Amino acid sequence: MTLSIRNQLPGTVTEVHPGEAMAIVRLRLDGGQHLVAAITKESADELALAPGSSVRALVKSTEVSVATRRVEGLSIRNQLPGAVTGLTTGAVMATVKISVDGGVLTAAITKDAVADLGLFVGSDVVALIKATEVSLATA
Repeated sequence: MTLSIRNQLPGTVTEVHPGEAMAIVRLRLDGGQHLVAAITKESADELALAPGSSVRALVKSTEVSVATRRVEGLSIRNQLPGAVTGLTTGAVMATVKISVDGGVLTAAITKDAVADLGLFVGSDVVALIKATEVSLATA
């Protein structure tokens, strides 16, 4: 299967906390960073997720926000530090390639946001991803 989802980071499940409807799944990405996914309990059961399970974390580029430093007091669970390795700016939107430990993320943000943040290739940034925007896949 080929997907249009640009962001596919390999990792290993470290914890699964099932609730009535949703499950919180904690991962260690292959680069050593941690990621949290909030998925349905049904999906966690169907994927048979348990500590040690190999997974891919999938995130659409439109669901990755960019900050120039870590943000405190924010409900977004996933804040992955990295550096801008590519920047393509169009008339309205831009794609930002961010190298993080263990992979590369792509963020689709507005051209104005690129200018407001002063982004350039080499900028240190933090990729922000809500746990509810992380999907998980198994082999």
